[in-house]
Amino acid sequence: MATSKIKKGDLVKVIAGKDKDKEGKVLVVNHKNGTVIVEGVNMLTKHQKPSAANQEGGIVNVEGPIDASNVMVVVDGVATRVGFKMEGDKKVRVAKKTGKVID
Repeated sequence: MATSKIKKGDLVKVIAGKDKDKEGKVLVVNHKNGTVIVEGVNMLTKHQKPSAANQEGGIVNVEGPIDASNVMVVVDGVATRVGFKMEGDKKVRVAKKTGKVID
């Protein structure tokens, strides 16, 4: 499997869709579908039945998946593409705009 350019915990900016220009932290990365779930982006309304965890049930707002191609990693306040380079024997992510190592 190839190394992913977007990882859980990254700060990303949405570059396309209804939530364009919003920023948030990546909560989940789904490599199989090529989607990510970003905090506060693509909010969906979900109707939940009462359960042991949620006594009342009702209508709740949850984040929905967004395609990974529609987000860019933010480094030093600037959205940038991500590349890879070898540092010694370790492969690291690098910001294309600044050349700064991300991890």
